Amino acid sequence: MILHLRAKPNARQNQLLRAADGTLTVRLKAPPQEGQANAVLLAFLATVFAVPKSRVLLLSGHTAPFKKMEIEGVSEEEGQRVLAELIS
Repeated sequence: MILHLRAKPNARQNQLLRAADGTLTVRLKAPPQEGQANAVLLAFLATVFAVPKSRVLLLSGHTAPFKKMEIEGVSEEEGQRVLAELIS
């Protein structure tokens, strides 16, 4: 499954949100320094989709707020179901 999302560091808690237009935003507790926010993002998505951290890959956006992520071993249908349950 491929996810396009926006990461917002320095939040009070890790949280996944969906805007009215369907875009995903992830609020992260970590600061955007030395890859800390990216590490928290990978761990958070691994927990959300119940996969090992090694199955969550950051494809692009290492230093940008807009990220392209791949969750290996999760189909599009299953991923959308997980997102719908989490966000609703």
